Amino acid sequence: MNANIAAARNIDWKRMGFLFLGIVLFAVVYGSPAWPDAVDPNGKGFALSFEGKGAIAVFLLAAAWWVFEVVPIGVTSLAIGVLQVLFLIRPANEAFKDFMDPNVLFIFGSIVVGLVFTKTGLTRRIAYKMLVIVGEKTSMIYLGCFILTAALTHIMAHTAVAATIYPLLVAIYAMYGEGEKQTKFGKGLFMGMAYVAGAGSIVTLLGAARGAVGLGFYGEVTGKSVGFFELTYYMAPIGWLMTFLLWGFFMIVLKPEKNTIPGLRERAKRLNDELGAITAKEVTAAVIVGAAILVLGVSAVLKSTIPGFVPPHKTAVLLVSTILFFITGLLDINDLEEIPWNIILLFAGAMSIGFCLWQTGAAEWMAINWLALFAKANWFVFIMSIAFFIMMMTNFIMNVAAIAITLPVALVTAPYLGVAGEVVLFACLVVAGMPFLLLVGAAPNAIAYDSKQFTTGEFFLYGIPASIILMIVTGFAVYVLWPLMGMPVLTGG
Repeated sequence: MNANIAAARNIDWKRMGFLFLGIVLFAVVYGSPAWPDAVDPNGKGFALSFEGKGAIAVFLLAAAWWVFEVVPIGVTSLAIGVLQVLFLIRPANEAFKDFMDPNVLFIFGSIVVGLVFTKTGLTRRIAYKMLVIVGEKTSMIYLGCFILTAALTHIMAHTAVAATIYPLLVAIYAMYGEGEKQTKFGKGLFMGMAYVAGAGSIVTLLGAARGAVGLGFYGEVTGKSVGFFELTYYMAPIGWLMTFLLWGFFMIVLKPEKNTIPGLRERAKRLNDELGAITAKEVTAAVIVGAAILVLGVSAVLKSTIPGFVPPHKTAVLLVSTILFFITGLLDINDLEEIPWNIILLFAGAMSIGFCLWQTGAAEWMAINWLALFAKANWFVFIMSIAFFIMMMTNFIMNVAAIAITLPVALVTAPYLGVAGEVVLFACLVVAGMPFLLLVGAAPNAIAYDSKQFTTGEFFLYGIPASIILMIVTGFAVYVLWPLMGMPVLTGG
């Protein structure tokens, strides 16, 4: 009897409640009658298929389980694949093949880069040198880490940047003197890195694939093109404004417990000196990664400037680095055990549900229904409604998919309201780069989570005011900044 009472007391009723919440959401949506068609601005109807309704059901269950972390986030991803198959939403060969999507392998390769930097000592060397520069104030450490992260995303994929910066932050946090204990400084440092990686990645086409995809759709629908440097011209002020605003945000909501870390600069100098001269392994790692970044960067520039140029796939380029790490002896079989497979599975599941919503037509149905609500709205409200929808969707599905399903519909609708397509494009690209609510929104979010400094629920809660800031900045860009910079906002204007 006493044992039963003790067992009942040990049950995590909060966890069980959210577990069943996800199941109930799935059951209600999956078992509901057929939903009404979505109608686009041209009057064309889009029916929501049985499979599409099932995809939304899986999507809601996954969102509930991810936010409240009722099971390990990687296990929720497995459930996404299983539910699609068992409830006849997609066949197994489609539902599970997304778990090995090139984007998932890119994340794997990016994490391996971070692992090599840590093992060779490059991470500590960079961390110590940066601490010598920024000094002992925790506010300046925040700022230094954020600026470095944002700057690197201008020349390499934000996933790779996050994987590279992450071990550097681990080294810095170790010097905070709180061990692995969760602190405000730790939460702000790692979550801030994830947020800022997104902010920096919007500035060039090198930061993420979403930019190139968005420009491609814009060209197809409007017949116009946007160049590499034109994109940077309009996006740089927004990316850097968000970087500094996020610094201020974290200094307010997660102000470090310590204003300074006494003796940090001297300690960093001493530890850097103890590392001695740069080693052959460090040089080898830097050369391999540098070569991969160079190839990716040059390829992106050539693609945007030379019609018909087909660049090598970014995943293949990055995985060449992984192979070379093992060939050169920088890594061995034991190092594979250091890979955070929970994070890899998280993104595998995100890819699966993203493709599921896309292929079943559920995502398009949701986008058309949303935009139909604002088809006769004021031009500014219309643009902001698109931005809001993409901002929310990119937290749940691939930002490329969010762009792909929303932008074409928005660009077709825009002329009816006298809105220029260019401002729609750039507003979409801004918000698509900064999913602040869920870990699955972007790889840097999940990489930061590996620090164990915050929960998925905390990430979501801090992401709400950060997303509000993002929408305000986007509105400022649309209404004030971009018109001053020469961007057409209204047709004929």
